Amino acid sequence: MSFSTNTINLAYQNIEERELPENTAQHVLKDEVIELSNPTSKHKYPKQLRRIAVWDDENKQTIELITNNLKWAAQTIADLYKARWEIEVFFRDIKQLLHIKTFIGTSKNAVMIQIWTALITILIIKAMKNQAKYGWHLSNLVAFIRLNIFVKIELQKWLDQPFEDPPSKILNPKQGVLF
Repeated sequence: MSFSTNTINLAYQNIEERELPENTAQHVLKDEVIELSNPTSKHKYPKQLRRIAVWDDENKQTIELITNNLKWAAQTIADLYKARWEIEVFFRDIKQLLHIKTFIGTSKNAVMIQIWTALITILIIKAMKNQAKYGWHLSNLVAFIRLNIFVKIELQKWLDQPFEDPPSKILNPKQGVLF
C-alpha cells in the first residue's frame, strides 16, 4: 500500500464517493475513488486510486491521503497513516537529537549494534521525559543530559526540578570519602 498526502496540485476526477459508516469513522470526512486526469500522470498510473480526507484533532487540520488500497476501511487507512507518521517522527528524533550522521563501524554487526544503541538511547530518554514532572521538550532534555553527563545528581529530582540548585553536600554518604 502506498500513501501520498499532497493533493493540492494533483489533477483528478471523482469516480465514486463512498458512504462513510456512521459510528466507526469518527475523523474521516471523505472517502472517494478517483482517477488521475493529467495525461502524463494517468499514463504513469492508469488504475483507480482512493482519496480519503481525515480531520487531525492534534494539529487542527484536514489531511488528504491518496492510496491504492481500495479494500480496507477508510478509518483503518487513516490509523495506519498516523502510526506510520509517528514512526517517521521517532526516527527523525534519533537522527536529529543523537546526531547520528555516519556509522563508526561498517560491518553488518557494527551497524546493527549502533542502530540498537541509538534505539535504546532514544527510548530511555523518552521514558525519562514521560516520568518527569517538569515539561521537558525532548531536544532540551537531550541537550541538558549532554551538559550534565558527568555531574553526580539525583536523576529523578533533577528531571522534576532541573533549575534548583543541587545540595552542596550529600548527607549520609553510602561510600566513604577518599580525600
